[in-house]
Amino acid sequence: MNTRHLLFAFAALLSLAPHGAAQESPTLRKIAETGVISIGFRDKSIPFSYLDKQQRPTGYSIELCYRIVDAIRTRLKAPGLEVMLRPVTSANRSAFMVNGIVDLECGSTTNTLERQKELAFSVTTFVAATSLVAKKTAHIDSLQALKGSTVVSTAGTTAIHALGETAQAQGLDLHIIPGRDHAEAFSMVEAGRAVAFVMDDVLLHGLVAAAKDRSIYAIVATDLPVQPYGIVVRKNDPEFKKLVDEAIVALFKSGEVQQIYRKWFAPLQLPMSPALKKAIAAPTDSGDPAAYR
Repeated sequence: MNTRHLLFAFAALLSLAPHGAAQESPTLRKIAETGVISIGFRDKSIPFSYLDKQQRPTGYSIELCYRIVDAIRTRLKAPGLEVMLRPVTSANRSAFMVNGIVDLECGSTTNTLERQKELAFSVTTFVAATSLVAKKTAHIDSLQALKGSTVVSTAGTTAIHALGETAQAQGLDLHIIPGRDHAEAFSMVEAGRAVAFVMDDVLLHGLVAAAKDRSIYAIVATDLPVQPYGIVVRKNDPEFKKLVDEAIVALFKSGEVQQIYRKWFAPLQLPMSPALKKAIAAPTDSGDPAAYR
């Protein structure tokens, strides 16, 4: 650790001292000691977390996380706090958080009761519906219309889990291929290797918007559960989660979240859903889809 980081750590730890050992946050202490906060980002989860033309992480979730970083800088009285950006995938994001490699995961991760066993989530920042995208020439108008077809969904997501369970329960006889990431999964539909890609509707809209010919695709609603997104933090660190939640709720209460939402979702022609409006009016970190009805 260099001299600058040592001075930073000393000042930041002094700022934590009045709160006492009982309320001390392990994550804040780690950040204070290193002078760095590590943010996990996705490279292709448009419009939440992706690389822009200059290969810089950007998006709705990234913007929210930088507001959280501002709150952490204020709490630690450390305006020079450094931000380290680390790419994560649907396969490794949980392990990176649990093992302390990242302090915030800022992508498009669904808050579920199962995931809450090892992770913690901020108040909900988005609510997605699960849909499918297919070429219009396939004439797919429902999930049930895919019976007997080859379908792709992204590995390690709640969507692929829900798809498998529903297919089995309804006897759809689907051949489900796990895509490495959203871009690869969509490319399978483009190439004709899969009839449809089942995923969160907003992610599908982002992929279609970036396609060479968006007019050939149809996005179709399904009866699969909604997906509440949140910023992921480490479990068993209530002091840090409280700070994260307060930073997000402040954007809700001020109305600034409306401007941030329009910035990222207006280009996709996606107005704010009633479920998200409800979550903004009454913030919740529930991982139960029924809470968003």
